[in-house]
Amino acid sequence: MKKYLQMPFSTREYMLSKDFELFYYNDKHITPLKEHSHKYYEFYFFLGGDVSITIKNQTYPLQKGDMVLLPPDIKHYITIHDPDIAYQRFVFWFTPEFAKELHHISEDYVYLLKHSKDNKQYIYHFDTITFNTIQSKLFLISDEIHFDHFGKAVKLSLAVKDLILHLSRVVYEMINPQITKEQHGLFEKVIDYINEHLEEDLSLERLAKMFFANKYHIAHLFKEKYGMPLHQYVIKRRLALCKDALLNNEEITEICLLCGFSDYSSFYRAFKKEYGLSPKQYKSQHFRIDKES
Repeated sequence: MKKYLQMPFSTREYMLSKDFELFYYNDKHITPLKEHSHKYYEFYFFLGGDVSITIKNQTYPLQKGDMVLLPPDIKHYITIHDPDIAYQRFVFWFTPEFAKELHHISEDYVYLLKHSKDNKQYIYHFDTITFNTIQSKLFLISDEIHFDHFGKAVKLSLAVKDLILHLSRVVYEMINPQITKEQHGLFEKVIDYINEHLEEDLSLERLAKMFFANKYHIAHLFKEKYGMPLHQYVIKRRLALCKDALLNNEEITEICLLCGFSDYSSFYRAFKKEYGLSPKQYKSQHFRIDKES
């Protein structure tokens, strides 16, 4: 998985950047740090391994899809139970000063930080689709850090802000599902349902029955809002999730079923039409740099 982005494990416990830092680790047989805390926010995005984390004397086993959020001054340490299994994770740091800057822009940016601090909730688990989307945002940030593309500083700032806001939105909607749904009109409710159930039957007839609405009315809303039929929107959303999963090195045959395609051939045709490459070609092209590293 993107070997060129991997970093050797560092025991550094201070930040070099005034705003944020991101690390991608994939280690075996490392010696974890003893109990410690930081003066900055620390996120773990857990990808794999046989690991648990102890936070303020309470231990949590970690599984793929977990996000750990540690506010400043929260004591914690990692325990590796099987050092032969690769311990894979993203670690994201950012300073309280950077959090204050974001808060000045909008308090929505710091919703998650405030929720974690006020409720002493440090572990959040995401489903596969949600976690793949988060991973794709982390890889985008890593790519920008490692390469000197035009507009790097601006792109990196936007990508980090997008990640932080996205995490706050995801957690808000996990905590307040009923409030979120009640605030939406019919169109927003249908969109939310589609995004949460991409692996299911999302025909116009089924959605009309579920929302007690006229199917022609729903069809008109999609045409008016997006300029395309509902089924085309669904395919595009499924393909976008498939692309995220491919970038995270998931198995191609599993991806198409996870994202709601009935068989591989229909997934293959739709993917090639949308992106101009087969899924295998897209994956090979994206990961070719691994072989060159």
